[in-house]
Amino acid sequence: MSTLLALDTATEACSVALLHDGKVTSHYEVIPRLHAQKLLPMIKQLLEEAGTTLSAVDAIAFGRGPGAFTGVRIAIGVVQGLAFALERPVLPVSNLAVLAQRAFREHGVHQVAAAIDARMDEVYWGCYRETAGEMRLVGVEAVQPPEVAALPEDASGEWFGAGTGWGYAERIGVKLGGQDAGMLPHAKDLLTLARFAWERGEAIPADQAQPVYLRDKVAQTKAERQL
Repeated sequence: MSTLLALDTATEACSVALLHDGKVTSHYEVIPRLHAQKLLPMIKQLLEEAGTTLSAVDAIAFGRGPGAFTGVRIAIGVVQGLAFALERPVLPVSNLAVLAQRAFREHGVHQVAAAIDARMDEVYWGCYRETAGEMRLVGVEAVQPPEVAALPEDASGEWFGAGTGWGYAERIGVKLGGQDAGMLPHAKDLLTLARFAWERGEAIPADQAQPVYLRDKVAQTKAERQL
């Protein structure tokens, strides 16, 4: 049975999860600006608790964004360092998809509008539907003003809003059956999505791991983007 390690640092939350001998263990902390110091010790502790080592890991999954620029870069750096040393492949997973998967796990909802506060008066946005336990993207992910965010054209039934982008709920013209604006991505759900990807043979070499910011210029000001 495969052993998979998952980690995420794309938002204020820092989390790791491990699938080993068919059992999932995880650690999750909301620790803004401490990800770089905490991530490797969290991985070490997780492996010790599971009674295994890094050499047993078959692949490493990570939150590839969208999210905070620095946080996404930390994940990429750590994953590539570990994967190169171990000669293992990696599994990039969307942080918006991870949010949707967490909403499915915790709230039992099957259609999720995932939104992360992108700062600069915008949100990272993606809509997902559950299929056989996996939240799958409907349409495309985007970064846009809250007023532009919309459900898919073929949307029907009840939708749930997940993520910090729903702090702009009054400006997002979407009717929901419920929402959790405090929800952050969790490596446990990242691991779930990574398992689907692993079984489909979607792992890639570590040197192909790329962040997804959705913005062309992550440090660009609002005024500059309007030029």
